[in-house]
Amino acid sequence: MLEINELTHRYGDQTVLAGLNLKVAQGELVSLVGPSGCGKSTLLRCVAGLIRPTGGQIVLNGNPIDGVPDDLAVVFQDYSRSLFPWLSVRDNVALPLRRKGKGRSARRAAAQEALESVGLGDAGRKFPWQLSGGMQQRVSIARALAYRPSLLLMDEPFGSVDAQTREDLEDLVLRVHRDGGMTILLVTHDIDESVYVGDRVVVLARNPGRVRAELPVGLPSARDQIETRGLPEFVRLRAEVGRLVRGSATGDGAAAGSPAGGTTGSLRKDDWHD
Repeated sequence: MLEINELTHRYGDQTVLAGLNLKVAQGELVSLVGPSGCGKSTLLRCVAGLIRPTGGQIVLNGNPIDGVPDDLAVVFQDYSRSLFPWLSVRDNVALPLRRKGKGRSARRAAAQEALESVGLGDAGRKFPWQLSGGMQQRVSIARALAYRPSLLLMDEPFGSVDAQTREDLEDLVLRVHRDGGMTILLVTHDIDESVYVGDRVVVLARNPGRVRAELPVGLPSARDQIETRGLPEFVRLRAEVGRLVRGSATGDGAAAGSPAGGTTGSLRKDDWHD
């Protein structure tokens, strides 16, 4: 459903992405990790249509991306800037639905349903500043769910909350993904998180950014913060991703047995400014 072909992007004389290729299947949750400066957030900005890449092509549902797609939503790390403090929680969630031409009653009903799905069914009349950071990020997720996008982009969505809240939000995203079959591309610096939530982990190398390796996550679909993280397969994957990220950060070549900038046969931690 998402195809990224030979994507290149430069900021002046600096090449941030070079010949990056990636495919995301319908209903897949892909975690994107890599060292700071590898172009993860630039990649998401290109997919979201917020910047035009220097070269290459991005295709969503068979249509080349040229501008912000109608069937895409983004959850940012800084929830305090993505919510309007003068609007109620329900109105914040309902706001993007105007773009779909929904009437007021339909927008409110969809917003209430989305809030209930993230455990905030009673918070609709409150304002964002009356909620904790974790609850505000739940509102951001609810807004994306209400829009019902074919692709959800998440840029370090849990980077600004405490550890316990982060785990709760990870489980929320897993539930949303499982129950709704939503396709998600999630950028994270957290190696453990990338393995815990992902169906597949994509590791980017830098100088310039490209796909270093891809690892399918063979963990049970039903995951638990304690039990899943103790499984031998989780420990193995976490170690492998860590080696790949650290190797990329120190400028090592591609993973053993893989072509430069590609993936191996067995391999399948930025804000919006890299």
